[in-house]
Amino acid sequence: MERVSETRMLTILDALPDGLLALEASQLAQRLSGPTLIHLPGKRSAPLFVSVLLHGNEVSGWLALCKLLREYRSSALPRALSIFIGNITAAAQGRRHLDGQPDYNRVWSDGNGAEHLMTRQVIDEMCLRKVFVSIDIHNNTGTNPHYACVNSLAPEFLHLAQRFSRTVVYFLRPDTVQSMAFSRLCPAVTLECGRPGQPFGVEHAYEFLKSCLHLEHLPQQSLSVRDIDLFHTVAIVKVPQAVTIGFGADKAALQMVADVDRFNFSELASGTLLGRIERGAVSLDVRNEQGEDVGDRYFSYQDGEIRTRIPLVPSMLTQDKKVVRQDCLCYLMERVNYLNA
Repeated sequence: MERVSETRMLTILDALPDGLLALEASQLAQRLSGPTLIHLPGKRSAPLFVSVLLHGNEVSGWLALCKLLREYRSSALPRALSIFIGNITAAAQGRRHLDGQPDYNRVWSDGNGAEHLMTRQVIDEMCLRKVFVSIDIHNNTGTNPHYACVNSLAPEFLHLAQRFSRTVVYFLRPDTVQSMAFSRLCPAVTLECGRPGQPFGVEHAYEFLKSCLHLEHLPQQSLSVRDIDLFHTVAIVKVPQAVTIGFGADKAALQMVADVDRFNFSELASGTLLGRIERGAVSLDVRNEQGEDVGDRYFSYQDGEIRTRIPLVPSMLTQDKKVVRQDCLCYLMERVNYLNA
């Protein structure tokens, strides 16, 4: 059965369209009319929810799902599975999102746009179906380890995340992401699977999805501190639109050091050089979870050099200028002992 939402954006299916699993992410727009929610039955009725391609150029989730579903072509799934396939028009062009589109991982909140109404319908559908676990699969552009993100420190969230990686990031901003919305319904996790196109990222996501399909429940007792490396995102760093960006030898008002993404998930000492900024240029925009300007806490700008003012751990530093403009330069994190958090 096929249904179309009131916004005409979302198609809801109760079976996989013929030939869908043979398509690359860039070909999905030839077969689907837009964002699509597909419900598949399984031996356990409470569904596993998986979202892919919220960013059109992050394809590991789609490839992992295809591999998983090919295994169950002739047998029942261990658990019902609901799949949300997001921005296929951006995927057709290998882009995060198209000009004029919102970021599909920033519309899972109140709002009157068509995309907000679409995600609200997805949430309502999964609430009615008593969703078991939510998994949102992403890639990133810089040098990062595979890690999982959560928006709650409840034990079942951390057990879920730790099944993917002992490196776990807890964050509360941005609060418009898919995992935040679903964390109000069930244990929810975001997977960061490295750069798109890396076979290990696909294999890692596939193995995680397969294991979650066989889960009966998630433990509710606390993890041992030996089993998890937990970080808390405390600030987001953006580059003001008026400031040009460069890396290494590039000429720009803001010139980050070459291979700056090598710093991701490294514990940087105070005084670490990150880049240089021209005299008179607007400094980096650094906001904490409350939206307050905290740039002076984390960075100094003496003699045009951008240096860390205190020890910190960055994540998702990237040399992709498009991603910097569309999202951010990086996030700043602190290591935490969740048992004392």
